[in-house]
Amino acid sequence: MATPSLNAIIEALLFVADASLTVDRLSELLPEYDRATIRIVLQELRDDYEARQAGIHLVEVAGGWQLRTRPELMPFLSRLVKGKPPRFSPSAMETLAIVAYRQPITRQEVEYLRGVDTGAVLKSLLEKRLIRILGKKDIPGRPIIYGTTRDFLEIFNLNDLKGLPTLREMQALDEVPIYEVQEELPLKAGNP
Repeated sequence: MATPSLNAIIEALLFVADASLTVDRLSELLPEYDRATIRIVLQELRDDYEARQAGIHLVEVAGGWQLRTRPELMPFLSRLVKGKPPRFSPSAMETLAIVAYRQPITRQEVEYLRGVDTGAVLKSLLEKRLIRILGKKDIPGRPIIYGTTRDFLEIFNLNDLKGLPTLREMQALDEVPIYEVQEELPLKAGNP
């Protein structure tokens, strides 16, 4: 039996992984190969999927690499997978955004920004593994501090927190497009 190529080995590891794999993790799993070679193979795999316009592609997300289905194939994939994509309530999205942009942050700080109790929302986000407890803040009362997880980055297709939209980008989404104003056309007398 021939020894499998490094491309095949890495592809198989990415296929069975339940989360993105970093180059560090791949190096731990494959100590017989150096990091530079692993990086080259990841690029080759990414380029191969793109060149073939395969049903899956290799993306860099959450600081690692992950095989994902192409978004344009979702109408076909939904025929097989009947589950609904995860939905988040407006309060959960608002709380998650506050944690993502302001982390590390305490519950009291989130509640101050939102103006309402967030205990249940934070608990739900913890259960969904979108946020995690980072520790305790070194102030009286030692409140718990929260931050986002790798799952958060994966779900929102981010490589790291620098990929979050800036305030300017979000404000641009709210801008009302300016349309050309057309003068009223004169109607002839007697026309309905």
